[in-house]
Amino acid sequence: MTMQMDLVREIRVGYMACGSGFGAHGFRKGDARVGNLRAKFRNIGGIDNDPAAIRDFERFAGVKGTLLDLMSLEQYRDFHGHEPPPGWQEITIADVHRAMGYERPHIWFTSSPCKGFSGLLSERLSLSPKYQALNGLALRSIWLALEAYKDDPAEFFLFENVPRIATRGRGLIDQIIALLEAYDYAVAETVYDCGELGGLAQTRKRYLLAARHRKKVPPYLYQPSKRRLRGVGEVLDLLPLPGDERAGPMHRMPALQWKTWVRLAFVEAGSDWRSLNRLRVENGHLADFGIFPDRSWRDGTLGVLPWDASSGTVTAQAEATTGRFSVADPRTSSSWEGAGFLGVKEWDNPSVAISGNGRPGAGAFSIADPRVNGHAKSVQLGVRRWEDPAPVVKGDVSVGTGPYAICDPRIPGPPRFNNVFRIVPWNSTAPAVAGPGGPAGVLAVADPRTGGTEATHTNKFSVGGWDEPASAVIGTNRGPGSGAGCVADPRAAAGFGGGGKYRVTHYEEPAGSVIGASTTGQGAFAVADPRPTGLQSETRSAHSYNSQGHYGVMGWADTSVAVPGYAKYDRGKWSVADPRTPLQDAGADECPAALPQPNDRLVAVIHAQDGTWHRPFTTLELAALQSLFDPEEWQSFEMDGKSDSAWRERIGNAVPPAAAQTLAGVFGRTLLLAWSGETFLLSSDPIWVQPLTIALSVDTPELAS
Repeated sequence: MTMQMDLVREIRVGYMACGSGFGAHGFRKGDARVGNLRAKFRNIGGIDNDPAAIRDFERFAGVKGTLLDLMSLEQYRDFHGHEPPPGWQEITIADVHRAMGYERPHIWFTSSPCKGFSGLLSERLSLSPKYQALNGLALRSIWLALEAYKDDPAEFFLFENVPRIATRGRGLIDQIIALLEAYDYAVAETVYDCGELGGLAQTRKRYLLAARHRKKVPPYLYQPSKRRLRGVGEVLDLLPLPGDERAGPMHRMPALQWKTWVRLAFVEAGSDWRSLNRLRVENGHLADFGIFPDRSWRDGTLGVLPWDASSGTVTAQAEATTGRFSVADPRTSSSWEGAGFLGVKEWDNPSVAISGNGRPGAGAFSIADPRVNGHAKSVQLGVRRWEDPAPVVKGDVSVGTGPYAICDPRIPGPPRFNNVFRIVPWNSTAPAVAGPGGPAGVLAVADPRTGGTEATHTNKFSVGGWDEPASAVIGTNRGPGSGAGCVADPRAAAGFGGGGKYRVTHYEEPAGSVIGASTTGQGAFAVADPRPTGLQSETRSAHSYNSQGHYGVMGWADTSVAVPGYAKYDRGKWSVADPRTPLQDAGADECPAALPQPNDRLVAVIHAQDGTWHRPFTTLELAALQSLFDPEEWQSFEMDGKSDSAWRERIGNAVPPAAAQTLAGVFGRTLLLAWSGETFLLSSDPIWVQPLTIALSVDTPELAS
């Protein structure tokens, strides 16, 4: 029996806008096999203009990076707003060759800056020269790679970015596709979830443009298998608790304002700041909850000991208000024979022994008396019905001594008959005119005349018709109450001077003429705006604030959303309901005797209503969610620099290595098929999504020959 040895084929990968090299780290671990052919991936170089990112790239990609600016001179001016410094030069083809170690890549992988396509950036700002220059880096970096190796092109191009580039950057994508097709590449676009490709604890949708050289790569490209999304707790549980000194500065808790800690504690796990709307607040204070330091429970004033706990030192003044000198006693009063303090005896049971101190607090000296109205004292201030007999008449017959009041249906005063306060209709006969007169004697009439008599000015508050003559103008015509000084003006919305006051213009209608005194009270200078109100700015709208889960708290078993470069507790769901008991030295400040002020900054541990510690993700935890390192090997992970915000930005911009490793395997298998002369592979994996399938399998004229 002969054993067949594996043949290893090297696949070289180059990177434009390489960033910190986490995607390169994933490709470096890629694995692919076809028969006895096995792929080994090797990174040959990367280019970026961020010195810290280049240092990270060299650490994670395992190859030298090159610090170069990919911008053209025009792009530099537009982005920075000034001329470049002395010595700055545009990158050349020779620079690309040198950066790749004078080797030709089989795969180009580029992930250009995506800020210009982000949903957090307004459409207007994204069209500014600054961000157009940044967006143009995608096209320029691909053109440089194509030109550098046009005589021996790479087999594959992979371009990765945010999904919004497919819509907001549609014009740019069309230019990139046209450029690649001009160099004989077949191109396809798709959107994939990094979380499903890499089995991450986050769902991270990304745009992928894949291009294969028609002559060099005839086989199909198969779709990578999807994996289960994990809960954040599955990853975080492998890390030490926040504040563990062994994990270094990337695993420390931030010092937040005290009121922020309180907010996070009241946000329900899996929800966000909208949980706070359900709290009842009165005069700026929570009406249904109280927050106090643990010390008051532990050993402070009015402290209560559990039944099975040991007592503290007994002092000379061991009272409830001087320390923890109360106990949670599980024994009921039935276990105290003969005590019965505040006891209530039933009506048909015998009394206990009468003692000298027969008071409710001294024993069972109260009675459940079923007689509600059975004695005189129980009906003090009582009122008898008109048809009921009177109680016994005694010496002290007063209202407070018994039911000596009566509900008398007779109205006091003169006789009241059915004509009292009666109103006579206008066309009816009046009753006899009596001496007293007044409304009590049917001397009121339903008068249909609205203006009264001539003496009371029948035109008061009258409104004249538009086509009717006005009443006489008198000297006291100072307002509607002085006469018919009002008119039914049909020109309410005609736009005449003054006629459009406080008018609201429809959103799709043109505005009225803009005048000097353009306020709502001087014309139609208000609009029915259908867009959401509040929090409108260049980078954030009310919709984005409502929908992006600010102050959100993830459940321990929930899958995280995509980790961005700005991940903070107040910019999305970047806090977690941690069920683990925090370390005593986890960075939390010493428990104060009194609550901090709302704006005091500190590290706090507040046990939320669900019994967990609602806290922000640490920087190390965000890196773990991105699969930037094996959680069980956290001791060896570090990044360049000392800036937490810079770390988070580079972490959020990273291509998750686990997803990149899966992609490497798919593209590596396709290359092995092409190099072995195969054009088809029988596989249980589905062929890549239909648009990509067509693009990567058509136009292969070399097969016909």
